[in-house]
Amino acid sequence: MAKRDYYEVLGVERTAGADELKRAYRKLAMQFHPDRNPDDAVAEERFKEATEAYTVLSDPERRRRFDRFGHEGRNAGGGPSGGPGFEPTDLSAFADLFDGLLGEVLGRRRKARVGRDLTAELTVSFVEAARGADKPLVIDRPAPCTRCQATGAEPGSRTPPCSTCQGKGEVRAQRAFFAAPRPCPTCRGRGVRIERPCSGCEGEGSAVRTEELRVRVPAGVADGAVRTVRGGGELAEGGAGDLLVTVKVEPHPLFTREGADIRCTVPVGFPQAVLGATVEIPTLEGRVTMKIPPGTQSAKQFRLRGKGIPLYGGAGSGDQIVTVVVEVPTKLTKEQRKLVESLSSEMGLESSPQQASFLEKLKNLFDG
Repeated sequence: MAKRDYYEVLGVERTAGADELKRAYRKLAMQFHPDRNPDDAVAEERFKEATEAYTVLSDPERRRRFDRFGHEGRNAGGGPSGGPGFEPTDLSAFADLFDGLLGEVLGRRRKARVGRDLTAELTVSFVEAARGADKPLVIDRPAPCTRCQATGAEPGSRTPPCSTCQGKGEVRAQRAFFAAPRPCPTCRGRGVRIERPCSGCEGEGSAVRTEELRVRVPAGVADGAVRTVRGGGELAEGGAGDLLVTVKVEPHPLFTREGADIRCTVPVGFPQAVLGATVEIPTLEGRVTMKIPPGTQSAKQFRLRGKGIPLYGGAGSGDQIVTVVVEVPTKLTKEQRKLVESLSSEMGLESSPQQASFLEKLKNLFDG
């Protein structure tokens, strides 16, 4: 496959200056570096391509030769007078350049480690989730050991330099044609050999603390939502990580949730449904009364405006949907049974239009 033009590879004009070339290469190097794209052959090839293009164009002599002869310029004017063409092994001569350019990619500038993020679960009631709450949460999180000041060594003991990394805390691992630094596996990046581990943390440099944090549960939070407590994670010399809290909402004995609306089912007696009544309805804010009109059918739904879940940003609330279920008596005394039979005989189908309609359709279907 034909090699691409070096300017095209870096995405710059042929008039680009040194700073523009460096910025373009930095962007591509950070995007395609093998350390950020493990086992990605395409990314590794793009990284090599960008590195080759920058190495040539950042050298004035090589750039002039490329501008004049293109890729054929690699062999033009070879030898001591013309200088060699680009080869991957030439990168060793540019070690200082790449060390500065890719410092943030390769991690050459050692920074204090930031604590890891931790996870936890917080159980809240249905009402707390709906209305919001400020809840305590007890967690165990690692923090720098106060006995050894996070060194991992018993106070007063010797800590000679690590023989593997010579006290640097890192070793260089070959990757593609770069020797990328890695934390030393022997001393785990400390740079020293611990002869007597700290008795407080057993040489880990950190110990677990039990702490109580406050977690703000916003109104309307859903079951399974994740809240982030900034700085609630592992404590480390570079700062604390975050605590990712998964909210578990307990089921409610009366309510269920549909988005910003809540639902509940209210049973009413047969006389109440027939004659109409005023019944008590539970809401998130307490009890309210609701009128049931005469002749209310079972499964009839009523909507209580604004009695649902608060909307995000304080833009009102959802509704509460009340489903009325007409309860049929299951046990009757002899006297009650006589009264019901008398009522049924007296009322007839005229008082039950839905039943009358059904029977008429049934008759037409089977009797033609």
